[in-house]
Amino acid sequence: MSDQSPARVRDLDIVVYGASGFVGELTAGHLARHAPAGTRIALAGRSAERLAAVAGRLGVDWPVLVADAADEPALARLAAAAHVVITTVGPYAKYGRALAHACAAAGTDYVDLTGEVIFARASADENHELARATGARIVHSCGFDSIPSDLGVHVLWERVRADGAGELTATTLVVTSMKGGISGGTIDSMRHQLDVTRKDPALRRLAASPYSLSPALADEPELGRQDDLVTLRAAEVDPALRGSLAPFVMASYNSRVVRRSNALRGFAYGRAFRYREAMSVGTSPLSPVLAAATKAGLGALVLGLSVPPTRWLLDRFLPKPGEGPDQRSREQGHFTVDLFTTTSTGARYTARVRAKGDPGYAATAVMLGESALALALDRERLPDVPGGVLTPATGIGDALVERLRAAGVEISARPRTP
Repeated sequence: MSDQSPARVRDLDIVVYGASGFVGELTAGHLARHAPAGTRIALAGRSAERLAAVAGRLGVDWPVLVADAADEPALARLAAAAHVVITTVGPYAKYGRALAHACAAAGTDYVDLTGEVIFARASADENHELARATGARIVHSCGFDSIPSDLGVHVLWERVRADGAGELTATTLVVTSMKGGISGGTIDSMRHQLDVTRKDPALRRLAASPYSLSPALADEPELGRQDDLVTLRAAEVDPALRGSLAPFVMASYNSRVVRRSNALRGFAYGRAFRYREAMSVGTSPLSPVLAAATKAGLGALVLGLSVPPTRWLLDRFLPKPGEGPDQRSREQGHFTVDLFTTTSTGARYTARVRAKGDPGYAATAVMLGESALALALDRERLPDVPGGVLTPATGIGDALVERLRAAGVEISARPRTP
């Protein structure tokens, strides 16, 4: 089932680290229901008792591995035991660096849910060359952040290339519709990144750079200012669109992942490729006001989390790490993102990524689980790269697109008719 060459003979196909957490158990549950028979899976975390309880709730007889996020020898043993390690333990800058490094050193593929630019940059600096040498694919951001963005551009590029329509230029992702709660883990990661960047001006500049995840900053094209928090008329993106667009909360991270994919591919998307993300706020006459209010609200949230008195107040209302919506709410969630581009030949193309389930929980568990299954079981269909710190598009690519489509996620691209 897995690649059994000498360098990759392991006791396990997949280890789910953090399986007793909320998203970790959801991901393990997806694997329990959808992994092919014979897939060798283990649950891992700090507490054998809690992990055994998860296995009981899922009705599986999987091994349990105990490893603390700070116990490097235990993490090294965990990494050496598996083909792929999934981790849902964040904030990743605080708890994830040792595990990512252990996987890179062991030649073990790795997937996570990070939306933390400081962590992803540190991982690339510490692990990219090591992972290339060992063959490990260290693939960050395999949930709602940033698979719809990264694979959306991937399939858009593939369709444009297949049609001989040139290269991508101005490209915008629009969150057309979305229903779901914000993850407590996402809020905790935001808090942690605000804390470290407030104390370190160099990290603050890194977080603000549109190319903060670039593998070769000197090679990046000069494209001028690229704003993350944009408000604009929808018709500026595509003449057929109406209403106004507001900033999308994860644009500042997702855009950097997409730009890393372009750079890792030798700027195959195009040297004039510009990318941004926004969110539809409807087509009513009040939509410009709603867009401006959304931008102000995001700024207020960041400011509020940056100042201890207001952070204390916000923390009383924001979700806590490990918390999440009930099953009914998760099942009622959904998202649709549409991407629009104009190519270097003047052709217009669009792509869509759409799925049922709360984006940060139910849909994310599907994306993360299928990412690991693709790495563990679909070796012959993975992109032809030696390893490294990669993105979903460059590390898993079409193997993941095919798996997600089979799991009910719409991923499509087509020419945009006038």
